[in-house]
Amino acid sequence: MPFLSDTLARVSPSPTVAVSQKAMELKAAGHDVIGLGAGEPDFDTPDNIKAAAIAAIEAGKTKYTAVDGIPEVKQAICAKFKRENGLDYSPSQVAVSTGGKQVLYNALLATLNPGDEVIIPAPYWVSYPDMVRLGGGEPVIVETTLEDGFRISPEALEAAITPKTKWFIFNSPSNPTGAGYGHNQLKALTDVLMRHPHVWVMTDDMYEHLAYDGFQFCTPAQVEAGLYDRTLTVNGVSKSYAMTGWRIGYAAGPEHLIAAMRKLQSQSTTNPCSISQWATVEALNGPQEFLAERNEAFRKRRDLVVSGLNACEGITCAIPEGAFYVYPSIAGCIGKTSAGGTLIDTDEAFATALLEEHGVAVVFGAAFGLSPYFRVSYATSDEALSEACRRIQTFCAGLS
Repeated sequence: MPFLSDTLARVSPSPTVAVSQKAMELKAAGHDVIGLGAGEPDFDTPDNIKAAAIAAIEAGKTKYTAVDGIPEVKQAICAKFKRENGLDYSPSQVAVSTGGKQVLYNALLATLNPGDEVIIPAPYWVSYPDMVRLGGGEPVIVETTLEDGFRISPEALEAAITPKTKWFIFNSPSNPTGAGYGHNQLKALTDVLMRHPHVWVMTDDMYEHLAYDGFQFCTPAQVEAGLYDRTLTVNGVSKSYAMTGWRIGYAAGPEHLIAAMRKLQSQSTTNPCSISQWATVEALNGPQEFLAERNEAFRKRRDLVVSGLNACEGITCAIPEGAFYVYPSIAGCIGKTSAGGTLIDTDEAFATALLEEHGVAVVFGAAFGLSPYFRVSYATSDEALSEACRRIQTFCAGLS
């Protein structure tokens, strides 16, 4: 009798975590490595949010809380959805979990049965397909293209829907491409979904506030009111508020779905960290001016990286609308050999050789379901980004 579960064989370890771990190990061994793999802002959590957490500790707010969030954080989330997205939710429609990943996982595990299909545009965040598989479902991957701005078309979405489709996972701005959907582009997708009432929508809006060049964020239930009763709108404080380690994600949706997610969470982690919840209350209710300031810094970094990568032989890099990633094509590098003797036959080979020969850690495109590309996170200093681009240019110039 096997000791490990058969379910475990359906999933793989997170490639982004693996790349970050490899970079840290090389740094610890004394190598000069620039890590561009982690999707984590280098900015610190704002002082008012840290002060709120300290105040909560000093006030003794360190006990168990309600399974899926204290009333105060749920009220703050409802106010945020109303203020920023024009969506009306009651606290009973809100779930708070230990990070956005747990929110998504809870929803999938609570709703999927064997044979259920989940449509996922590629490139995708690495965890979506594996979470679907862990829930017993089948991911249906729909590839997008650089020429289409890495956006799924209404025709492709329509073609992917079957009687077995349960969810459509939607992420804008996107990890890993930074691609965003404007109102009209999103309305074309919601029109398709309105024709298929058995399909639910799971939005991942984690990069909502990271948008550039006048791009206006919108979310499906905001664009199409008819989807309100079958949409789970997911967000969190990790990216915009530089609170990755605080581990707070949240979602709003129909009460029966939220109740099912709460039931599941009650038998796994129970409540998210009480201190982090109070910090989130301050994050959502407190001053928001710093968001624009940090966005401007990210926009400048985006432009620096896009320019630097487009100067590389064999690389084409699109200008993304949001998030803090770029997803350059290396089609012009495939089939060549690096100065160190590595045949670049895949984007994984490209990323491995780049790390070993020039000390730049990126994540290969196959991890996100679309090759030949790689992902760069530009959530780090201008100096590190400039040096990384210089090294990538040298690496590409050495291909023959």
